[in-house]
Amino acid sequence: MQTDLLIIGAGPGGYRAAELAAKQGLQVVIVEQDEVGGTCLNRGCIPTKCYVHSATFEKACERVAQVVPQLRQGVEGILSHPAITLLRGRAEFVNAQTVRVGGDCVTANNIIIATGSRAKLLPLTDIGDPRVVTSTELLQMSTLPKKLCIIGAGVIGMEFASVFQRFGSEVTVIEYLKECLPMLDSDVAKRLRKLLEKRGITFRMKTAVQSLADIDADVILMATGRQPNTDGLNLEAAGIALAPNGSIPVDDNYQIVNCKSSNCNCFAIGDVNGRQMLAHAAEAQALRVINNIMGHADGIRFDIIPAAIFTEPEAACVGFSEDQLKEQGVVYHCGKAFHRANGKALAMGETDGMIKLLSDAEGKIVGCHAFGAHSADLVQEVAALMCRDTTVAQLRDMVHIHPTLSELLLAAANI
Repeated sequence: MQTDLLIIGAGPGGYRAAELAAKQGLQVVIVEQDEVGGTCLNRGCIPTKCYVHSATFEKACERVAQVVPQLRQGVEGILSHPAITLLRGRAEFVNAQTVRVGGDCVTANNIIIATGSRAKLLPLTDIGDPRVVTSTELLQMSTLPKKLCIIGAGVIGMEFASVFQRFGSEVTVIEYLKECLPMLDSDVAKRLRKLLEKRGITFRMKTAVQSLADIDADVILMATGRQPNTDGLNLEAAGIALAPNGSIPVDDNYQIVNCKSSNCNCFAIGDVNGRQMLAHAAEAQALRVINNIMGHADGIRFDIIPAAIFTEPEAACVGFSEDQLKEQGVVYHCGKAFHRANGKALAMGETDGMIKLLSDAEGKIVGCHAFGAHSADLVQEVAALMCRDTTVAQLRDMVHIHPTLSELLLAAANI
């Protein structure tokens, strides 16, 4: 089989690339060995958000069973485009232009690897303890654990800690670093952690896990990061070498670098390239790759990728943190605003939270870190402003609706 574009993996990056390519007249073959939609839809972002927005564990399980198939059906609808062929099975490179899927061989002018990532486990001698689960297995449980221990206070660990404590589990979080959520400004992260401690979550920071035997829990969640899915692809046949961390190295157009094959038109997007392990980053990378293949320029700012953590309350960030600016020794200004001083937050009963707005010596906004109700929405506004190199002075001149939480941005800009 010959095609213009072959995509391995039908997660957010893969199916988005297929959709964009087909709309621009390319013939596309996309390969998926599991359910379409990838980790985000089936085992990650969407199921966890169902948990966040459900009152009880039982309702959360019911909600996941309703929402995930509905969204998966939507992805299958996208992939039913006449120019897209969906092959089910495991892909294996034959050479830099050809991939084998079962008994079929597909040769393509361009190939995109979008195989995502999987949970990374600590190298412990007793990692086979039957209590150990990843986020995938935890989401499949039908019984609420009485005692849940979470190893790792990153995004996955913190979201599950918040959710299961609210459901009624006794939750303990163990973290090797001195603070949770290292992508967040440390001041914001500490305030969020302290709030979650008041709500009943136990944190054991700066603690290394040597053995699971001493952990008093019914279930132990390994939330110690993700690793790229490259096993079984036979990348050597395509002349593709991995980075030391197991990711596929790419350039700024997400084309694979250091490929030993002379005619290698292969790209890697999403978690598998290890750059930004976020579903929306994978979709943006898909757009860049298709634009590159079609010869179109774009203005996507990959240095400005907002992120959210859906704890309760939620947190979000974009750009530099105050810690990073201090480390770089640059001149900066930090404006803060607190939910407790915002009329809408008071009316909502959501007074726990703050926002930090960071700007450089010329006043250009370079970062925003926040926790509290609707932090993701607030940070998204700042991300849009940053994409247009907006200054704090210009933000001050932008009228915001009253009463809204977005007035927190004006408050931070006026300090």
